[in-house]
Amino acid sequence: MSTYDEPETQLPTTEDGDVDEDAIADLLGDHVLDRETHGNAEAYVVRADAVQDVLSTLKDDAGFDHLSCVSAQEYDDRFESIYHLKQYEDPTNEVSVVVPTPRDEPVSETAEPVFRTADWHEREAYDLVGVQYDGHPNLERILLPDTWQGHPLGKDYNKDKPQIVTFEENKNPLEDHARGGEDSDTMFLNIGPHHPATHGVLHVETVLDGEQVADVNPDIGYLHRCEEQMAEKGTYRYQIMPYPDRWDYGPGGIINEWAYARTAEDLADIDVPEYAQVIRTMSAEMCRIACHLLATGTFCLDIYGDFTAIFMYAMRDREIVQNLLEDLTGQRMMFNYLRLGGVVWDIPEPREEYFEKCRDFLDDLPEKLDEYHDLISENEILQSRTVDTGHLDPEIAKNYGATGPVARGSGIDYDLRRDDPYGYYDELDWDVITEDGCDNYARLLVRMREIEESARIIEQCVDLLEDWPEDDREIQSNVPRTLKPDEGAETYRAVEGAKGELGIYIRSDGTEKPARFKIRSPAFSNLSALQEMSTGEYVPDLVATLGSLDVILGEVDR
Repeated sequence: MSTYDEPETQLPTTEDGDVDEDAIADLLGDHVLDRETHGNAEAYVVRADAVQDVLSTLKDDAGFDHLSCVSAQEYDDRFESIYHLKQYEDPTNEVSVVVPTPRDEPVSETAEPVFRTADWHEREAYDLVGVQYDGHPNLERILLPDTWQGHPLGKDYNKDKPQIVTFEENKNPLEDHARGGEDSDTMFLNIGPHHPATHGVLHVETVLDGEQVADVNPDIGYLHRCEEQMAEKGTYRYQIMPYPDRWDYGPGGIINEWAYARTAEDLADIDVPEYAQVIRTMSAEMCRIACHLLATGTFCLDIYGDFTAIFMYAMRDREIVQNLLEDLTGQRMMFNYLRLGGVVWDIPEPREEYFEKCRDFLDDLPEKLDEYHDLISENEILQSRTVDTGHLDPEIAKNYGATGPVARGSGIDYDLRRDDPYGYYDELDWDVITEDGCDNYARLLVRMREIEESARIIEQCVDLLEDWPEDDREIQSNVPRTLKPDEGAETYRAVEGAKGELGIYIRSDGTEKPARFKIRSPAFSNLSALQEMSTGEYVPDLVATLGSLDVILGEVDR
């Protein structure tokens, strides 16, 4: 378990232990222009030139040390950025900072000096919406080509305008600054974008000083599929749910569906029957096991090229989980199984046969995991490549908004299944896994041990479902055919994905379609820390570190 101690929070609270919203307003003082109430937290409207002062105060004096997400949107009369803040110690303590800017001059102070994770999030807001962030260290496009004209989520964007993407020769980013110059021995190396071991299309711009990594810039956007825009064109009730499966084109679809379901259910005040919550929990943990097996197998393939044993063993066991999910949902990848208010159908008949398949898998798993540890965690080659490489200190991990196994591998005891309970997790017996190695090896161990905990959760769910009274097996609550949340309603909700905190922000305009739909991908923030983890190490260490992040670019680019 972790030896990392969470810092003491200084959050102003009421006698009931809730966040003292008035005390926070007093703490921020004259910076607060107005207040709003969002579904997940109180929001404070602040001046565009006071962003760093406000966020620093909330971080240092109120304990809000996790910038979870940055949303941006355009109204008829203004642009708006929203900083969604939480505490790593207790993510149910939330606050939002709203920063309006005029339409004719959408310029806001950057939050990057306070939270490093704002670097990529603000670049995305600039790229897609058009908000500019004064003082940002590198305000360039992140998902679209540098030569792209206009901002696709802007109200005046002309989608019919032809785009000409020119090719520019890459230059050494260290040339004439940082280090280098005419006498520099550094070499610019493009890693990617089409190497299969990157688990997607990723272009890693790397500067080498001899064999050491002097600088790294992950260049993403090659798989951008406009998932947020497509969700904004769909209806809450029926048309959005098929999309989350496609964000992460691995086996994590049901977890992704749950992220949307939790947010929309919170926005529209929809209850979920207890029986359906158990099914959701069981199926989500099956997806988590499948994700971790895929991550483990591909990681070992990256490290020492063992295709026949480790990778194929992982695929073999993943196929068993996929079979269980296919029996439950009818699909192997794009499940589309959750519905707002529950799930689409019950456990397949005959129930006893399905539960027997689940138990057979769970019974065989401990012996297989022992075999994995013999082949992987005790492997001398893997240890030499992963121990003390890709180091990520806890405070740096938090500054980049790292979550999931990446954060827990640095000793950060943070898991939304326990810390912000949803589904049936708070009724079950399981443990949050942490390791304090802060390296590539620790992240591998976290995922392998989390497979065991997911198996514990699934076994308890199977026990509950087997004994559930037949007359009380309610799979969906009564949800209106057409959902129209109140105009101006806003909320941000998240679930614990296989890679970390998967969150969604939705704003309603009173119609049956969202006015704004923002996806917070855990891999997006985790990948942004690659430069911090790899600088000063060797090229093979960079490959190992990238693999340890379990990056699937479909989720990063969305």
